[in-house]
Amino acid sequence: MFYKVGAYITAYIDNVALNKCLQSIIKQSYQVEAIFIVDNSPTPIIQRQDNLVFVNHQSSNVGVGKGLEMAVNWSLQEGYDFLWAFDQDSFPKKDCLEILLKIYQKLSNDEYQIGIIAPTPIDIRNNQIIQGAIFKEDTFLGYTPKSQEYPYECDAPITSGSLISLTAAKTISPPRSDLFIDGIDIDYGMRLRQKGFHNLIVPSAIMYHSFGNPRQVKFLRRELTIHNYSALRHYYICRNHTYLETSYAQGWYRLTSSLRRIKYAVYTIIKIIFYENESQLNKIWACLLGTYHGFVGKLGKLWQ
Repeated sequence: MFYKVGAYITAYIDNVALNKCLQSIIKQSYQVEAIFIVDNSPTPIIQRQDNLVFVNHQSSNVGVGKGLEMAVNWSLQEGYDFLWAFDQDSFPKKDCLEILLKIYQKLSNDEYQIGIIAPTPIDIRNNQIIQGAIFKEDTFLGYTPKSQEYPYECDAPITSGSLISLTAAKTISPPRSDLFIDGIDIDYGMRLRQKGFHNLIVPSAIMYHSFGNPRQVKFLRRELTIHNYSALRHYYICRNHTYLETSYAQGWYRLTSSLRRIKYAVYTIIKIIFYENESQLNKIWACLLGTYHGFVGKLGKLWQ
């Protein structure tokens, strides 16, 4: 069966990463119809406009959420069957899309409808699998399947590499632009699940991804991972995950979810104090303000 697939990339400043991602999509064994790029860079990092690549440069950074919203609307208008979404710091193996579509055709039917089917994302620096998320009672957790041999379900794969069924996308509102960055994939995947769709990760479909800039440190004989996020990133992580987790939690779990988010903020601040040397006060304030805004539901692009 033939499927019409449109691809999408969120771009920001790094033209080397963008070009690598773009070329890996162009060279797929199963060809996409077109590639839509939202360039959030202060000045354009790609000038290409042709029958394959369409670039929408934003004068200010509209974020991952707005970019995905634009991409979903574009792909629906073009009449595609799927939208293949990417961050610029990812590149799929040449047969990735072909494998995803074969598995989709094999498994999806009227009784088992797939919302998102995604590759296995592997962190290129340490060769570790980046886990999809599941929601358990009061928090989102990374999910490790019992077997890496067969496709497995999760509530939300990461955005990058997700092949979104546009049949499913028509049944819910687009990805949320008011989340800006972080957690957009979690919210979108959860809303598809609530509509009865299944989200899958396929072990044999491989995508390489750069996941932050982590380093390992020791604290009280324990190994910790330090990501050295900017204050902006700390703000949106604390805000969006606080908002989403406390929103999806039910009953008494809303209390335990709130306590978890406070614990996360305190734990993150301790790591900032001991292991980060730049903009400490700004990052601490970002964690505190983000957590507060998450509790009161104050969303949008609020941290510049």
